[in-house]
Amino acid sequence: MVKIRLARHGAKKRPFYRIVVADIEARRDGRFIESVGTYNPLIDPAEVTLKPERIKYWMDQGAQPTNTLKNLLKKEGFFASTS
Repeated sequence: MVKIRLARHGAKKRPFYRIVVADIEARRDGRFIESVGTYNPLIDPAEVTLKPERIKYWMDQGAQPTNTLKNLLKKEGFFASTS
């Protein structure tokens, strides 16, 4: 099974996340299939960059976003524009 989730990068107390498509058995920051965006929570407002066509492709293939990522995508209006 494949998930769309956050992979943490950045220094201690300075998080930066990649939005990745990964197998559920892979480690959080380990092997992934494809990077489909970034999330920087340190900027106000938080900076999110997405590749909407790739996210839609992976969701059509059966990939499930994690709860955290689902909330992030809703804030960005992703589900409203693809429905």
